[in-house]
Amino acid sequence: MDRPRRAWQRAPGRLSPQSGRQGRPLLYTMAGLMVTFAGFSAILLSVRQAAGARLSVLDRYLARTVFVHLFALTAAALLPPLLSLYDIPESAVWKIAAAIFGLPMLLLLLTYPQRRRKVVGGPPPAILFAVFIVLGSAVLAAMMIYVWAGFQYAAAAYITAVAVNFFTTAFAFITALEVILKDPAEQPQ
Repeated sequence: MDRPRRAWQRAPGRLSPQSGRQGRPLLYTMAGLMVTFAGFSAILLSVRQAAGARLSVLDRYLARTVFVHLFALTAAALLPPLLSLYDIPESAVWKIAAAIFGLPMLLLLLTYPQRRRKVVGGPPPAILFAVFIVLGSAVLAAMMIYVWAGFQYAAAAYITAVAVNFFTTAFAFITALEVILKDPAEQPQ
């Protein structure tokens, strides 16, 4: 008895029932890790406030920036599996995800120095600029070019860009901790 063919078996250009699943476990793990890191960051700030220290404008700005980036990266990790639910060919999943994640994230990174200067009156430290902004932006730009050019390992390029930007955000947070967790008596008024 012949079974009816599934849509992916009939449609030209469809890869397999595994289409869009490449890298899915890693993306889910990364999303969980990012949400956990955001929660941990919030707890650190809460502990500081519970100890009686007030958060400065810089503290609040740095915390908000880290949270925005972490949640953007979490969305980026969940985007390819979400797109694959719509039966989009795998090559298109990575191109669409690269555009939806890459362009706004690149804009966030490139405008960070200007937004920081507007809020706190000064530029980011040089090491933060180099790692968080330059490295993060370069990896995003390289990923978008690679994925949109249609090279073979689009999933790897996309996931690598999400991972590198997660680590640059974690670096930015750890750098900000030096400012946020200072003894209130050491904080400039």
